Formats: sequence, structure tokens, C-alpha cells
Amino acid sequence: MGDLKTRVQGLEPNIEPRDIDTLIDPTGNIYESLVVISTRARQINRDLKIELHQKLDEFATHTDAIEEIHENKEQIEISKFYERLPNPVLIGYNEFVDSNLEYSYPQKEQAALEAASEEEKASE
Repeated sequence: MGDLKTRVQGLEPNIEPRDIDTLIDPTGNIYESLVVISTRARQINRDLKIELHQKLDEFATHTDAIEEIHENKEQIEISKFYERLPNPVLIGYNEFVDSNLEYSYPQKEQAALEAASEEEKASE
């Protein structure tokens, strides 16, 4: 995950118009491309969330009083760093457009395997 954070430091976090043809070209279908991007965005979001909570727990101070919540400078700096990262969808989009993602179609692969095994049985 550390490599991801260094790669995305230069990404523009603001939303800008995108060329639809760049989405359609790799898969041939806009909806398949969006599924790939959104799946990757969920993975990135989950990993960043886990990493953030682990880092914040390192500096957490636990007390018995419920009303007392102490925030130290390290926690604030870590939170600000993660807030400045681009949206996971933008990261997933850039990975997809730059061909840095590997994706497959498990249902199509399973159907192809089943068809091949049926052909083998028929030829025997």
C-alpha cells in the first residue's frame, strides 16, 4: 500500500471531464470498464481505511472516562495526509487507463472450462 500512496501523490484530486473512449477501449464495453474501476476503488478504499485505523491506533490513548477524547498531533497529521489523497475512484480510473490493472471474467472462464471438459467427454 505504501507504493500506492507514493504513486498517487501527483494525481489531480479534482474532478475533471474524462474521454469515454479511453474507458471503452480496454474492455469494449463501458459498463464492464466501470465495474472494473469501481471494484478496484472499493479495494483501495478498504485497504486505506484499514491502514489508517492501524496507524491511528498506534497513537491512541485509552482512558476510562467516556467524555475524555485526546487527539494528539501525530493522529491529526496522519488524518490530514489521508484526507489529501485523491478519491479511490480517481486512483482506480488512472490505474485502469494506464493499464496497471489485471482483471478477469471468472464466470466466462468457468463456462469455457466446462465447455472444454464436455468436448473432451464427447470426443472419448
